Amino acid sequence: MATVELSFSALPVHVRTARLIVTAVARRSGVAEALLDEVRLAVGEACSRAVEAHRRHCPDEPVRLELSGAGRRFEVIVSDTVPEDGTATAIPEVGKPEEDIEHVWDAGTAELGLAVIAGLADDVDIESTPKGVQIRMSWPAEGDAPA
Repeated sequence: MATVELSFSALPVHVRTARLIVTAVARRSGVAEALLDEVRLAVGEACSRAVEAHRRHCPDEPVRLELSGAGRRFEVIVSDTVPEDGTATAIPEVGKPEEDIEHVWDAGTAELGLAVIAGLADDVDIESTPKGVQIRMSWPAEGDAPA
């Protein structure tokens, strides 16, 4: 399956649309029905985090998603474009004490959201770069499902 790219305005209402699209592409990529709720919830958490960051720092910039069903994995990358300024996009590590965290949203909410993502996705990688934060999640897939 080729990569599907999606970008949407930083509005909470668009998170639902992103979840629906990701679920459809995951199903098409061969992700087991039993895992689709986990995909939907994890992507919703990642998109909500990105929307909140954009609403605070760059509301006119879109949130980006990349969906890929290459091989036996279904991968989703949620990217924000909140520029790193030393404090604006630093992301918490799951389990890291709050006093060591500087970021754009409430520490408890952010850490809980990332913990939820880590618990739902089979594999998670969170990267903070000068261009923003990328949350990469993946789940097992059996390849393209029949049309």
